[in-house]
Amino acid sequence: MMRFTDTLDRLGGGLIVSAQAYPGEAMRDPRTMAQVAAAAVTGGAVGIRLQGIADIRAAADLPVPIVGLWKDGEADVFITPTLEHAIAVVDAGADIVAIDGTQRTRPDGLTLAETIAGIRAHCAETYGAETGRDALIMADCGSLDDAVAAEEAGADILGTTLSGYTGERPKTDGPDLELISLIAERCTKPICAEGRIHTPAHAAAAITAGAFTVCVGTAITHPSTITSWFAAAVNGARS
Repeated sequence: MMRFTDTLDRLGGGLIVSAQAYPGEAMRDPRTMAQVAAAAVTGGAVGIRLQGIADIRAAADLPVPIVGLWKDGEADVFITPTLEHAIAVVDAGADIVAIDGTQRTRPDGLTLAETIAGIRAHCAETYGAETGRDALIMADCGSLDDAVAAEEAGADILGTTLSGYTGERPKTDGPDLELISLIAERCTKPICAEGRIHTPAHAAAAITAGAFTVCVGTAITHPSTITSWFAAAVNGARS
């Protein structure tokens, strides 16, 4: 069942592209997201981040690791919020399951450590140790304290995805380079820089700050937002 035995090696120093569309948008279709993901791989992406069980399944034949997640609910914790969600993401074929890596209360009442342990147990019971099917776990963090706790809880990758969205750190205009540096100084697990990385220069700066890999979504795969940037610039110049 395991697609890769060298997932982290494949991601190191490379670009992960997040291909997601919000409900109601024209591109909100699993086949479309899989096509966008395939195009990103052609452009050099070493990994793809996808939201939703159908999208993960639609992209199962991609030749790069898939970071899967399931956004659900209106509560603060909505990125793969429960163990049940995480198991579904693993079973859909994700090589890495991204979960909320904060210290906030989860809908199912489990701690982060209990959730990670539950994912490991499911993989061992369902796929068997001999298959090697043990999805890696990426903790989407919002602060240094989150990252430290996530590492202690057993996460394999520490993401900066939620920096600026949990009230612990200011929402920077670009990536939170300071947080990346702080995590790199304190933790040993690889860092995935994610969040407000809008230019190639931002991506390069994240690597320089200590990131192991960089994940870019909106600036590559969200046409509505990209168009709005250009439209605003054109309208501003005209006025």
